Amino acid sequence: MITAKYQHLALAQVQPGMILSHELLDLQGHVLLPRGTTLTQKMLTAMPHHGIEMLPILEPETASKEERTADRERRQQRLARLFRKMDPASDGDWATAQLQRFVADFCVGTESPE
Repeated sequence: MITAKYQHLALAQVQPGMILSHELLDLQGHVLLPRGTTLTQKMLTAMPHHGIEMLPILEPETASKEERTADRERRQQRLARLFRKMDPASDGDWATAQLQRFVADFCVGTESPE
């Protein structure tokens, strides 16, 4: 399974356009920015005011299209196995169907593997 790689960078090394790999918390544990945020210069300028010295930055993806497609297929097969006892046509188990959609969106995503 392909996992996102990240690195902790000193604030001085971070450039606008880089992406956070994890939620960014302040010293009190409050979420300043959610995971996946594309950083702007304005955000970077405000970091010292919140005591931020290091940022978890997502490394650019290096997997090929074929690897991403194969990984996506493996995740879809795993979800099908986990939810194998659920009848998708049944209206009686709407909660499990909703859970399956949420899990699929989170684990597999809805974007194309390109």
